[in-house]
Amino acid sequence: MFMRYHRMNAQKLSGEGLMITSTRTSLDLVEATPAGKRLPSWLKRPLPSGNGQFFTDNLLAELRLETVCDNARCPNRPECYSRKTATFMVLGNQCTRPCGFCSVPKGEPEPLEADEPERVAEAAFRMGLRHVVITSVTRDDLPDGGADHFRQCIVAVRERTGADVEVLTPDFMGDMASVDIVMAGAPEVFNHNLETVPRLYRRARGKADYRRSLDVLGYVKKNHPQSLVKTGLMLGLGETNDELMDVLADLRSVGCDMLTLGQYLAPTLRHMAVERFVPPAEFDMLRDLALKMGFGHVASGPFVRSSYHAGETAAQAVATGA
Repeated sequence: MFMRYHRMNAQKLSGEGLMITSTRTSLDLVEATPAGKRLPSWLKRPLPSGNGQFFTDNLLAELRLETVCDNARCPNRPECYSRKTATFMVLGNQCTRPCGFCSVPKGEPEPLEADEPERVAEAAFRMGLRHVVITSVTRDDLPDGGADHFRQCIVAVRERTGADVEVLTPDFMGDMASVDIVMAGAPEVFNHNLETVPRLYRRARGKADYRRSLDVLGYVKKNHPQSLVKTGLMLGLGETNDELMDVLADLRSVGCDMLTLGQYLAPTLRHMAVERFVPPAEFDMLRDLALKMGFGHVASGPFVRSSYHAGETAAQAVATGA
């Protein structure tokens, strides 16, 4: 994804897959799609004000922490950083899976850093977070997929801050023993994203398997009912409405509590292209349909991402008895 920032005086920064142009009050997201494919008007946002973004950037640099906000080029990064919030990405920044939609670096992973849980906890404390979201790269090279590192992060954050913790995990290759290790930390929310419909898995998710991911969600719901179960889907990759409805039905069949639906935006021209920009009204319709299907909480909109306003959505899910 390219980002175009508008301020008074134009200033351009160029680099691979990135162009920033400034004027005063709004943020346009210029999609990394072939020339002539214009982004719709609803993919514009006001720029955040204040110094919160600099605080967050500096704190993350000081504590040597990665975020999915940066590595996945999230369009919500300016807003979230300005609110002094971020989604921490642990287990390094080199992923072992080459998913077609994701800009997180791929390569040879580095050894785990034993003090990372404490650094995440310190950042959460200094940011004043009451709901902390922790995700990771996929580490198929580790015997437990990094599950115990997740558990250590949950424990460290809770001891340092008393905050609720939401984890967004890989599928651990379907190893439910690894899932149990994560859940030994008793996160308030367990999230694992299906991302898209089964037909598109080969292109979008590489080594992942739709049924395996669905089984992970169902396993947590059945065996760890104290945690809310959550997943997310990207729209605009070429899925049909019937395929999407089938996925929502599958999710309800395994008891998934919370759902996020957002617009896919290609990080670079090398990634899967956007097939369609879904109008806001359609996102609203899908939210209403999903709620009628029994999801406890649904966040649906062009800019919705798995951890966007995660604390508020978890609180709303609890309030509705999800």
